[in-house]
Amino acid sequence: MRIAGLAAVLLAASCAPALAASALEKNFWLSGPNYDAVLPHCADKAVSDQIAARFARKEANYWHSNLAIQQIDRHRQVAFRPWGASYIPRRFCVARVLTNDGHYRRVSYAIAEDTGWIGASWGVEWCVDGTDHNLAYAPACKMARP
Repeated sequence: MRIAGLAAVLLAASCAPALAASALEKNFWLSGPNYDAVLPHCADKAVSDQIAARFARKEANYWHSNLAIQQIDRHRQVAFRPWGASYIPRRFCVARVLTNDGHYRRVSYAIAEDTGWIGASWGVEWCVDGTDHNLAYAPACKMARP
């Protein structure tokens, strides 16, 4: 009986007309994203270092491999904000990496604003051709490009 009474109260409450936002709710700061579009360049050493460190950690922790990036060169920007100004600013790049097994591979990566640790800085997503073991950016790292 108690459950039926509670259900009746909830039903009545859901049928009540919605009230407009109060003055406090209207003045609450909800300005939306304010992007500056200030991102490191493709060849920035901090970007290369982050890719190399995360690549080595991923290979060691998930794939039990000692594969690591020794060198990154031939950086080239592919696109900057390709989807327009109202989206998170991203700089898409490609480069060549030399891994410690002696192979040159292509790395595709995107540097994005406010996607770093707790959204405090830029972040980078990357994919090295031939090492996408879980096919996260399949086919052939295409999903890491615009």
